[in-house]
Amino acid sequence: MEDSLQLEVHDLEVQVLTGIYSEETHLPQPLRISLTVDMVCPKRFAPDTPLSASKNYLDLKNAATTALPPGVHFTLIEGVADHICETLFLQDARVLRVMVKIVKLAIAEADEAIGVTLVRHRR
Repeated sequence: MEDSLQLEVHDLEVQVLTGIYSEETHLPQPLRISLTVDMVCPKRFAPDTPLSASKNYLDLKNAATTALPPGVHFTLIEGVADHICETLFLQDARVLRVMVKIVKLAIAEADEAIGVTLVRHRR
């Protein structure tokens, strides 16, 4: 069995242009985005291990926030998730797998979590 390293950033609330209905296509809507990223794992993390042995969590956060192209309308939230995955794969060759969970907050009526989870593996 091989060692593994997962980095996680959960419950980011991001305003994104997305949707298929006319009332959704003009204004951004709130999405709750969570990421889990599988990375190549070093053999050991000593107390003085530098950040370069892992990945900065802010890179994950930025892939789900500032790296989303402003003014671009994503018809499906699956497209948002795919863009986040591709951003992380392009940033770092050590990223092996990305799981993105997106919840559409605007359509919840009783705090239900309605959305998608997309998992992509490096090819």
